[in-house]
Amino acid sequence: MAERSFAREVEDLKLGSGDEFRGEGILAITKALLQSGVSYVGGYQGAPISHLMDVLADAKDVLDDLGVHFENSASEAAAAATLAASVNYPIRGAVTFKAPVGINVASDALANLASGGVTGGALIIIGEDYGEGSSIMQERSHPFAMKSQIWLLDPRPNLPIIVKMVEDGFELSEVSHTPVMLEVRIRACHVHGRFVAKDNRKPDFTLRQALENPRRDTERVVLPPASYLHEREKIEQRWPAAVKFIKERKLNELFGPEHADIGVVVQGGMYNSVMRSLQQLGLADVYGETSVPIYCLNVTYPLVDDEVAAFAANKKAILVVEEGQPEFIEQALNTILRRRDIQTKICGKDVLPMAGEYTPQVVTKGIKGFLELHAKNLLGNSPPPPDASAVLADPKLKALAKTVPPRPPSFCVGCPERPIFAAMKLVQQELGPHQIAGDIGCHLFASLPPFNIGATTMGYGLGPASSSAFNVNADKKPISVIGDGGFWHNGLSTSIANAVYNKQDQVIMVVDNFYSAATGGQDIPSSRAINPARATNNTIVNAVKGVGATWVRHTDRTYDVGWMRDTLREALTSKESGPKVIVASSECMLNKQRRVKPLFQKSVREGERKVRERFGVDEDVCTGDHACIRLSGCPSLSVKHTDDPLKDDPVAAIDNNCVGCGNCGEVSEAAVLCPSFYRADIIHNPSRLDRFLSDMRRSVIGFLQRRREARRIAFAD
Repeated sequence: MAERSFAREVEDLKLGSGDEFRGEGILAITKALLQSGVSYVGGYQGAPISHLMDVLADAKDVLDDLGVHFENSASEAAAAATLAASVNYPIRGAVTFKAPVGINVASDALANLASGGVTGGALIIIGEDYGEGSSIMQERSHPFAMKSQIWLLDPRPNLPIIVKMVEDGFELSEVSHTPVMLEVRIRACHVHGRFVAKDNRKPDFTLRQALENPRRDTERVVLPPASYLHEREKIEQRWPAAVKFIKERKLNELFGPEHADIGVVVQGGMYNSVMRSLQQLGLADVYGETSVPIYCLNVTYPLVDDEVAAFAANKKAILVVEEGQPEFIEQALNTILRRRDIQTKICGKDVLPMAGEYTPQVVTKGIKGFLELHAKNLLGNSPPPPDASAVLADPKLKALAKTVPPRPPSFCVGCPERPIFAAMKLVQQELGPHQIAGDIGCHLFASLPPFNIGATTMGYGLGPASSSAFNVNADKKPISVIGDGGFWHNGLSTSIANAVYNKQDQVIMVVDNFYSAATGGQDIPSSRAINPARATNNTIVNAVKGVGATWVRHTDRTYDVGWMRDTLREALTSKESGPKVIVASSECMLNKQRRVKPLFQKSVREGERKVRERFGVDEDVCTGDHACIRLSGCPSLSVKHTDDPLKDDPVAAIDNNCVGCGNCGEVSEAAVLCPSFYRADIIHNPSRLDRFLSDMRRSVIGFLQRRREARRIAFAD
């Protein structure tokens, strides 16, 4: 199950000609695909493009009516490979995934696709997850486009422009026989706006027609001698065709006055930040009118030399706003202008940071620095821009920073992965520290406090593979962690089968939470839910045994910390050769609560008797040791002040976010900590028996409390 339902958004996909579409940028892209006559869409979910996948997954009826095939691919490589359908047939296809990690995974297929070229339009929609909000390494997609000669669109965050780039992107691909990347940044994906919709189009040439009338062209197969000719074809035919189309369709945009001493060249995705900065400097208004000429590159590769030269002519200096490094566009502009003997000064990374996210504050500082060098007169009447340093220097903020400690990213309340790493810590207390490799996914949070487990991460599904170098005789075994999403994405062959084949003596912990939880809770092959559109309930245990693993242990309750600890100890001390695989299965608590809570609340409203478990800490018993927190780290487990004069430290406490998973008590028991944890059953719509038993308990407890009070020794003041 995905993290939310898109039933309402699916209705927006049905809007026809003249209707107004309102919503997010990523949903506008989804609608634009259907308006463009796309035949098939594949992809792998991941921020910031998950919504596109999730909406299409919920829009089966709409897609069936149009004859559009949608596939939630096993990986980005699998998605990119589907674009082979557009190589020999006039079929429009699109794939989508998070970049640049998705491009890294799909690079083999994309490089071959770009070499042979396409007949139908092939659009690769990539979520450019760059900046402080990103969960991945800080890289750009731009160099891959340059390396493989794939045209790169970077639309400014404006819904009509985004839709136009999708529609024109298919045509650009077809006229130049080249796949096209549509790079949408987080700002573009989540910008809200409106555009006038068109009717959805059925594909002009269907997949069925292609199957029944097969075509082949050996010149499109990437083998010598054709592969040698592809390089010449890219430069001599495809590139000129692309440049001609970009110029004729005016895909790049000009804003502001025609004549000025300075100008700004900006990637389309950064346009809104530049406009905001110019507003703060008094050089633009909220309606988009600017007194500084702007050349907005909705196509960042290839650049159009004639347009660049025309914009730079008669200008003293140009500022290039290019997020990320190195400065590909800035270097290209210098080359274009110098070859034409145009001596306009090109500024960019000299006044803007070489790396890092270009927030409006960063861009404002850079533009101001550029203007101070080349057009100081424009700053004469500008108001002073907001000073972030003044806000940070506020004494109240400093006091708050001292009071509220920084909190690293961590597992959700009740996460079933938490007890796995608690058990791992307990085992390491016995056997000493071990080399532990992590993987992409929620379990990577274990590398942070309070667990501090895991030293490396090499890619999705590559955790066990990254331990391959440690396959040597030693007193300790390496431990590798891999999630169920990574397992099916890449890990079964690259990590597990590789470990079996090479007889690696390592311990592999497969964390199975039933979903691709980190990307929004989408189903995967081992999901326990019944999905009518896909084949689920394919067990990981059978898969690892199928590739030859013999030492395999499995639990369907990771909260049993004692079992987890004992099994890990057994694996680490076993004399049996080959990998030791532990499959630890428990449903992702976040997804479970999304599924269970509405059903629970519905039953309560209907008067049905329901019991909800809650855990607590008896503060009279708690010593304030806090070992439970160090071994659990659950956000619902905190501390509170106690008035007991015999206790120096605050006692542990469980807040109302508790979901009753029981992990804190399990950890305490496995670690032999203390008996201060208790469980309480909260009964909704209690029966007569429940009320009778409650009254009896209160009476007995009240009697015992009164008797104890009567026997208590009191000292006079």
